[in-house]
Amino acid sequence: GQLPGHKVYPWIAKTRHSTPGVGLISPPPHHDIYSIEDLAQLIHDLKCVNPAAEISVKLVAEAGVGTIAAGVAKAKAEHIVISGHDGGTGASPLSSLKHAGLPWELGLAEAHQVLVMNELRGRVRLQVDGGLRTGRDVVIGALLGAEEFGFATAPLVAAGCIMMRVCHLNTCPVGIATQDPALRERFAGTPEQVVRFFLFVAEHVRELMASLGIARFDDLIGRTDLLRSVDLDDMPWLRDLDLAPILAPARGHASSARVRVDAQDHGLADKLDHALIAEAEPALARGERVRVARRVRNTDRTVGGMLAGEVVRRVGPDGLPDDTIRLALEGTGGQSLGAWLPRGVTLELVGPCNDYAGKGLSGGVLVVRPADDVGYVPEETVVVGNTVLYGATAGEAYVRGRAGERFAVRNSGATAVVEGVGDHGCEYMTGGVVVVLGATGRNFAAGMSGGVAYVLDDDERLHERANLELVDIDPLEEPGDVAALLGALERHASWTGSAVAARLLAEGPACARRFARVLPHDMKRVLAERAARAAAAAEGVLAD
Repeated sequence: GQLPGHKVYPWIAKTRHSTPGVGLISPPPHHDIYSIEDLAQLIHDLKCVNPAAEISVKLVAEAGVGTIAAGVAKAKAEHIVISGHDGGTGASPLSSLKHAGLPWELGLAEAHQVLVMNELRGRVRLQVDGGLRTGRDVVIGALLGAEEFGFATAPLVAAGCIMMRVCHLNTCPVGIATQDPALRERFAGTPEQVVRFFLFVAEHVRELMASLGIARFDDLIGRTDLLRSVDLDDMPWLRDLDLAPILAPARGHASSARVRVDAQDHGLADKLDHALIAEAEPALARGERVRVARRVRNTDRTVGGMLAGEVVRRVGPDGLPDDTIRLALEGTGGQSLGAWLPRGVTLELVGPCNDYAGKGLSGGVLVVRPADDVGYVPEETVVVGNTVLYGATAGEAYVRGRAGERFAVRNSGATAVVEGVGDHGCEYMTGGVVVVLGATGRNFAAGMSGGVAYVLDDDERLHERANLELVDIDPLEEPGDVAALLGALERHASWTGSAVAARLLAEGPACARRFARVLPHDMKRVLAERAARAAAAAEGVLAD
C-alpha cells in the first residue's frame, strides 16, 4: 500500500517516524520474513520484549493455507487469523477487490482440519475475517473451526460509512477516512451505534444456536456435521461444485483439541537476559550506571530483548540516560542481537553476529566490532548478517566490517555507520542517517522515502547500483551534510577503532568529496519548501 504525501499530516508522521508531506510506502512483503524459520524468530523476538503478549499471525485464505497454519503453530504463535477475499479497505484497486483472494470458508476449513490432524489446534486460537456481516456468518465460521471473528466494514457502515471508496483521496464525505478538518466535522457516528450492531449480531447467533440445540458457543466449533449444502438444481452452473472438502469433519486422534487449550512454550525460562536484568537492577531501580560483561554464543537469541522490555516497563518509553546500562559481550552473537534496545542501553559485541541485529532499535546504541587480534581485514569481511536495523526508530549503530543484505530496511530514525552492505540496503527507509564506508550491492535505496544516506563512492558507480525511482544521488557539498558525515565518522572511530574511519578523518572535510548523498525526491522537495518558508519568515522579520 501507499499513503500519499498530502495525507501524511504531522501527527501521522510522528506515529510513523517519518516526515510530514512525504509519501509512505508499505512494502508488499515483510523483509525480515523469508521462511517459516524467519517467522519463528520474529515471534520469539516479540515474545521476549513482552512475555505477556499473545502473538498473532494473519494468513490469507488460499489453497495450502493449512500447511502454513501448521508451520505458524509450530513457530509458537498463539493466534492465527484466516482472512478472506471480501471486505478490506475502500482504497483497494478494483482489480484486487474483484479478482484477488479466496473466500474465507475455504481457508478456514483447511486450516482447522490440518491443525486438528497434526494435533496443533489446541495450541492456537483461530480467527476468521473478510466480509463478515451477520450472526449467520459467525455461526458458519464456528462450525468450520473458528473461535474468534473479525468485523471491520460492517461496523464502519453502522458508524456512518457510505462506501464511496475514496479513502485514498482524503475526500471522505462522511468524515471517516480523511484528515481534512472540515470533512471530519461531518462525522456523526457514535460508539452506541457500533455497540448496537454487535448486540444484534450476538442475538442472531443466540437464535441460530437455539435452533440447532447448542447451549455453549464452544460446542459449535468444528461441528461441520451441522452444515449441509443447499439444493443446487435450480442453479445449473453450480451443479459441479463439490463442497465435500469444506464439510469434511476434522480428523485427528480422539483426544485432539478443537479449540485452544494449551499454552505455547517459548523457551524464555533459560534466557541469558534474566541474568542481564538481575545485574542491571541498580540501573532500573536507582538509575545507577552498570556494566555487565558476558560471553555469548550464536545459540543465544534476542540477547537484550527481554532487558529492553523491562527497561520500558520499569522506567517508561523514554528509557534511561545515555549509556546507563553497558552490555559488554564477547563471542558470536545469535539472531536478533540487541533487538528493541531503548535509550540508555549500550550493547557492545566483540565478535561477529547473525541476522536481524538491532531489529527495532529504539534509542539504544549497538556496536559490533572484531577483536583486535582478529585474523582478517574487517572492512573486507561480513561481520553482521542480513536485515540489520530492520524497523529501527531511534538510536545509533556502528559496525566495523560489512553487513549482509537488506541493511537498515524500514529504518525510520536510527543513525548507522557500516563499512559495506549487500543488496537492497536502505530499502523503504523513511528517516535517520546511514553512512556506508565501502561497497554497496544492487538495488540500494529502493522505495526509500525519507532520511539520508552518505555512501563512499570512490568508483563513482553508485548510480548504477542504486534504485533511482525515488531518490537522487548528489555530490556531498552542503555544510550541514559534511558536518553530519564527519560527526558520524568520529563516533564510529571512537566506538569501533575503525581503520577506514581513521583514514577518512585524516583527510578532514575534504573526504566528503569521495562521498555521494542519497536523498529521496520528496524529502528534497520538503526540505526546499521548509528553507523557503524560513527565508520568507526571516525577510518578514527584517522588513518589520
